[in-house]
Amino acid sequence: MDTNEDRFYRGLYQVALTVNSSLDPQEVMRAVAESAAGALAAKGASLMLLSPDRTELYHSAAYGLSEWYVRKGRMSVDESMAASLSGGSVTIRDVSTDARVQYRPQAVEEGITSMLSVPLRLRGEVIGLMRVYSGTPREFTRDEVEFVEAVASLGALALENARRYAEVKANYEGVRQDLLEWYDTWGLERGADALSGGVTPVDEAAWPQRAGNSRRKMIGADLGMGDKCPRQSEGCARA
Repeated sequence: MDTNEDRFYRGLYQVALTVNSSLDPQEVMRAVAESAAGALAAKGASLMLLSPDRTELYHSAAYGLSEWYVRKGRMSVDESMAASLSGGSVTIRDVSTDARVQYRPQAVEEGITSMLSVPLRLRGEVIGLMRVYSGTPREFTRDEVEFVEAVASLGALALENARRYAEVKANYEGVRQDLLEWYDTWGLERGADALSGGVTPVDEAAWPQRAGNSRRKMIGADLGMGDKCPRQSEGCARA
């Protein structure tokens, strides 16, 4: 018999595998939404991130929902969202009558009856929320709420990993460009192995002369003399 514990374990396992194997935020967040909906046998799930001013939410990933419903309109922070964004989980048993739901007619047309909202936390800060939607009237149990909170935390961690990867990649590209410019300055070949230690001079016999010319140009520039180097300048002559 397939118990709730079995479904929760499989759901967490699948999310952990995706988080560990992918740096694509969309792929990870969709896996989070799918795992949550599957483990709770729910209609669907979605993840929404806060705008910088924390007044609106944007759908970042969804599972089991129509494109029409996901793009139904701007999501302002309503009462149910405000409670979740303050750090608590909120259950709405009947979306058709609960005034806290912003798009009640659209939710009914989508076939949503009940929903659970939990915060997306990253290092203690709420950055959005996750919702699980049920097509039948439902009271989510404490175990179900805790499972969704755990999955949401993995999703927030995956977003942070993706952000850090993007920063490292940008820094690497900057350093790589600096190195390529350095190779050009000193007349070195920029082969496929140029960044792995396999730097080969274009002309080993001419390289010292090129290096000397480059040094003289730099020294002359510092003295405001361009390429000219007066003989009476002993330091310059030796360069």
